[in-house]
Amino acid sequence: MTSNPRRLPAPPAAPLPANSVPASSVPGRSSSRRGRAARAGAAVAMSVLATVAVLPAADATAQRTGVLGGQASGPVIIAHRGASAYRPEHTLAGYELAVRMGADYIEPDLVLTKDGVLVASHSPEIGSTTDVANHPEFAGRMKTKNFDGWEMTSWFAEDFTLAELKTLRCREDEPSIRQHTTIYDGRYQIPTFQEVIDLTRRLSRELGRDVGMYPETKNPTYYRKLGMPIEPKLIRALEANGLNTPRAKVIVQSFEVGNLKELHKRLRVPLIQLLYKDGAPPDFAESGDPRTYADLVTPAGLREIATYAAGIGPDKDMVIGRNSDGTLGRVTNLVRDAHRAGLVVHAYTFRAENDTLPKDFRSSDRDGDYGDLFGELKKFFAAGVDGVFTDNTDIGVAARAER
Repeated sequence: MTSNPRRLPAPPAAPLPANSVPASSVPGRSSSRRGRAARAGAAVAMSVLATVAVLPAADATAQRTGVLGGQASGPVIIAHRGASAYRPEHTLAGYELAVRMGADYIEPDLVLTKDGVLVASHSPEIGSTTDVANHPEFAGRMKTKNFDGWEMTSWFAEDFTLAELKTLRCREDEPSIRQHTTIYDGRYQIPTFQEVIDLTRRLSRELGRDVGMYPETKNPTYYRKLGMPIEPKLIRALEANGLNTPRAKVIVQSFEVGNLKELHKRLRVPLIQLLYKDGAPPDFAESGDPRTYADLVTPAGLREIATYAAGIGPDKDMVIGRNSDGTLGRVTNLVRDAHRAGLVVHAYTFRAENDTLPKDFRSSDRDGDYGDLFGELKKFFAAGVDGVFTDNTDIGVAARAER
């Protein structure tokens, strides 16, 4: 879940306000590392996360202790795209593994097919995560599109019917980093949102606990411009499954603002405003609104978010900055200010590989080697985050238990 998808270069930088990030800190490498994995001649548009109905300010303490699925033992553990350190992302196998590892929520990113079906994919671009390039019958589907301000050439979910997508197989899109995951390439289909819902129900019955879902509406402005608004499909899916209720263990997230405000009028589940350390929400950029993500994390911006959302999902560098040498820096005021506004804070993305860890938590110069994710999580738990998105569910759960 990242505003800047792993497969896209970072948007133009917009410095965070002084009360949010120490002036001495500079951004480290993105917690979503796929900016360098531009495949099929293209990078992919950003990911991250969710929309939810706001809870009364008087319930701020309750929000942080369990109303949003918190555990008495500590912050919620959200399986980022499934157990994506161990299985190709956004597959039923990856989601199930994450749940069995102890995840409180699984996070399906949602995109649309040509025939209007919600499916789980990090982005509408599918060349990076499937074997579509190996299907000669779909060679003519490769297109160049302007995707939230970036031009890319690849294959896109909205150009395929569900039946056609089901002929494809998922694959690891970072094979140089996660070679061990590539042994599962070709084994799994792209799941529909309904299949994800059915999986959570089966596992909830089997494990005797309520398995949560944390869907993200991907690229709402992009789909709206195509004449395919994604929000009505999500609302109908939740209502059809009896999940549009405060009792449902569902949280909706988004990097855009306008769609969350609209969902706030229709959904009774919590919404999360995703935030990236640079740039602006795509809907702001499209409409000419000059505000950036930096404006949203000021105390005034957070109070506005609290009128339509229950929390924020910031890039982890917005919670604890990086020093100029890449080591972990100082805790910012973001968690404190968000809590004062009655918002929970679910930070992203925590991964065990060295290339996304602060320099002082890395084990070697090799990007794919595991570093000290336990140590990094300990620092963020101490900073007061209410939840974390992680590719390594097992480490997240174990780190929480150590608290």
